[in-house]
Amino acid sequence: MRISRLRDIIVVTCFLMLLLLIAMKLERDNTELFDGTFRAQDGDSLVLGDKRLRLSGIDAPELAQTCLRRGIAWNCGRQAQAALARLVAGGGANCQGNERDKYGRKLVRCYRDDLDINGEMVRMGMAVAFGDYEQEEAEAQSGGSGIWSAEFIRPAEWRKTHQPAGDRETPHVSSFLGALFAFE
Repeated sequence: MRISRLRDIIVVTCFLMLLLLIAMKLERDNTELFDGTFRAQDGDSLVLGDKRLRLSGIDAPELAQTCLRRGIAWNCGRQAQAALARLVAGGGANCQGNERDKYGRKLVRCYRDDLDINGEMVRMGMAVAFGDYEQEEAEAQSGGSGIWSAEFIRPAEWRKTHQPAGDRETPHVSSFLGALFAFE
């Protein structure tokens, strides 16, 4: 009786491991590639045709956000958008990702040749690290690049206090279901 119970445990464990491996393979195969002419919607979002993409691992100042440099306000949100636009200008950039954010945007890492665009935005001081790119943020901060040369509020905090409830993007049921089931 003891041997059959041990055998059952081993069989169930192997079956669960097999399911896990299949799920990992399907997740990897779900990675989408995007290339073409991107438009910078803001400092961490791109538009490609009807696709909305969000650069993963970074958070850039919002378009209306200003920073204070030597006592003078400057539109760091618009500067971040312009920096991202320059990085993707003229084609040659590509993005890839397999997850979605709560608004249904594909979370992507973008590259131009060997340049990691997400990391470059942080390195230039045009975005803060958001789960990734801590080394690039430390470089920008120590070099006083971009927003690190000014007084600023982190974008997530700025959004909490500066965007009226009606202006915030709200997730839709279809976006939620799309993110949940990764249809597309």
